[in-house]
Amino acid sequence: MSKSLFEKVWDAHTVRQLSNGQTQLLIGTHLIHEVTSPQAFGMLRDLGLKVKYPNRTFATVDHIVPTLSQVEPFADPLAQEMINALRQNCEEFGVTFFDIGTGHQGIVHVVGPEQGITQPGTTIACGDSHTATHGAFGAIAFGIGTTQIRDLLATQTMAMSKLKVRRINVEGELPPGVYAKDVILHIIKLLGAKGGIGYAYEYGGSVFDNFSMEERMTVCNMSIEGGARCGYVNPDEKTFEYLKGRPYCPKGDEWDAAVERWKAVASDPGCHYDDIVNIDAADIAPSVTWGISPDHGVFVTENIPDPAQESDPDKRESIEEALEYMKLPAGAPIAGTPVDVCFIGSCTNGRLSDFREAAKFLKGHHVAESVKAIAVPGSQVVDQLCKNEGIDQVFRDAGFEWREAGCSMCLAMNPDKLIGDQLCASSSNRNFKGRQGSPTGRTILMSPVMVAAAAVTGKISDAREVFQVAETAAV
Repeated sequence: MSKSLFEKVWDAHTVRQLSNGQTQLLIGTHLIHEVTSPQAFGMLRDLGLKVKYPNRTFATVDHIVPTLSQVEPFADPLAQEMINALRQNCEEFGVTFFDIGTGHQGIVHVVGPEQGITQPGTTIACGDSHTATHGAFGAIAFGIGTTQIRDLLATQTMAMSKLKVRRINVEGELPPGVYAKDVILHIIKLLGAKGGIGYAYEYGGSVFDNFSMEERMTVCNMSIEGGARCGYVNPDEKTFEYLKGRPYCPKGDEWDAAVERWKAVASDPGCHYDDIVNIDAADIAPSVTWGISPDHGVFVTENIPDPAQESDPDKRESIEEALEYMKLPAGAPIAGTPVDVCFIGSCTNGRLSDFREAAKFLKGHHVAESVKAIAVPGSQVVDQLCKNEGIDQVFRDAGFEWREAGCSMCLAMNPDKLIGDQLCASSSNRNFKGRQGSPTGRTILMSPVMVAAAAVTGKISDAREVFQVAETAAV
C-alpha cells in the first residue's frame, strides 16, 4: 500500500498506542537551547533521572545571546545566567553543546542542518515552534514545550496525536524577483493562520523541485505560521548533495546505505492525502504583511485592506484592530509606508543564500539616513562564509550593521529591540503585537531582498523597481 512520507516516518517511529488515543513516538534527534531547557533539566534532577540517549541530543545558544559583542560576561545578567546553566547541564548530562567558542554556535534551526544533524526520514523535536524548518530534509520535525522536553530527555519519546496530511503543490515558474519567502507568505494568506491546524504540510510541485535546500527551509520554517504542526519536502538528490560530507552525516559505505534508505522514505506515487491544494507560481508576487498576523498579507503592489469593504463582521473587526495597532491608513497602498528599522536574519532568512542574494542588489546602494539597518547571520559558520565572500563588507559599505550570530531582533529576547512604535521591515517570521521587543513596535514581514529595498529607500518598496530585479535576478 502506498504511503506518504509522513505516514512512513510516523509508523517507523511508533512505540505504542496509548489508551488516550495518542501515539508514543520515538524522537530520533532532540535539539535544545538555553531558553526552554533549564526547567526540563531541573525536573530530571528532581526525579533523579539521566538523559536517556545523550548522543541524540544537541544544544546551542541563540535566543538570548547579544549580537553586538559576545564577549562575556554579558551585560544582561539573566542572559549570562542562562548560558551558564546550559553549559552546566550539557556537561553534567553528556550533551553535545555548540558553545560560542566552538565556531559552530548559532540559531538551532540553522546549526542542525549545516552540521548534518538533520537527516531524512527522522523525527526531530525542539523547544521552539520553528522546528518545522528541518522538514526541508524530509524529516518530521515538531516544536514542543518544556514538559515534553523533560519527557524526551528522560525517555527519547513523546506522546502525540497523529496528524492529517495536506499536499501543497506550487507548479510553474516563479516570476523574477519572487523568492521562497513570498511563496510561504502567499500560502499562509490563502489558507489562513489557522488553516493548517491538525495537519502536516507536504510541499511539492516544480517550484519546490527547483528550490535549493535553503529555500525549502524558509518555507518549512513558517509552516507553523500557517497553523500546521510541521511541514516537509520529500528528499531528493539536492537533499543528499547538501548533506554529503557534513560532520554528523554517515561516511563511506554507510553514506551509500543511508542515501538508499532516504530515497525510500519519500512519498509513494498515488499515496493518500487528506487534502490537496494547487497553486500557480505565476500568481505569486513579492509579498509583505500589513497587520498583526502572518496571514495579514498583500502583494507589495496592492493596497492595505479597508474594513469598510469587508462584509464579515469578525474579519472587519480583525482588520480594524490590526490597522489601529499598525497605525496604517485603510485602503492606502502598502508601498511607500515609511520604515524605521530593517532587519535581515532569523531562522527563516539568516542563511548564506539570503545574504548573498541581498548583497547582490545592495552593492552600490546605501541605507537611507532615517533607517537603522542590521544584518545578523544565523550561525558562526554562516558569518564566516559571508566573510570569505566579502558579503559582510558589502552590507557594511551599504550602511548596515553586521552583527554576530543569534536570533537577534526576530523575537528580541536580547538587546536587539524596537523602540516605541518603530516600524521594522523584517525577514523574520512573526508580526505579532510586541514581537520585536517593544509593546508598541510594528513588524512588516518580507524577503531579504525586499528588506534591502526598504532600507535604501526608507519605505516599503517593490524591490523589482528599486534594484531592477526583473532584469537580473535568478530564483
